[in-house]
Amino acid sequence: MRSSPRKSTKPAARGKRANSNAQPSAPNENVMELRSLAHDLSNSLEAILQACYLLGHAKLDADSRRWVQLIDQSSQDAARINREIRKALRALSGDA
Repeated sequence: MRSSPRKSTKPAARGKRANSNAQPSAPNENVMELRSLAHDLSNSLEAILQACYLLGHAKLDADSRRWVQLIDQSSQDAARINREIRKALRALSGDA
């Protein structure tokens, strides 16, 4: 019979490098940069959505109203996609 391999009694290092002077991992920096950009995009989309809301209450001709509806629907779609991106990035950075 074979004996089972011995297990180490040392706790496994999780997410830390042996060298304490090492730089943070590039993928994590990239995720944080993408999270920052997605946050900024959210702010810009919110301004567009609020402007569409206000235009929706203005007296507009039929063509202008259709353009406002198109912009509103497209910006709502973009905001939904951005929320999904931000959710994925939070998961990648361990904040989910």
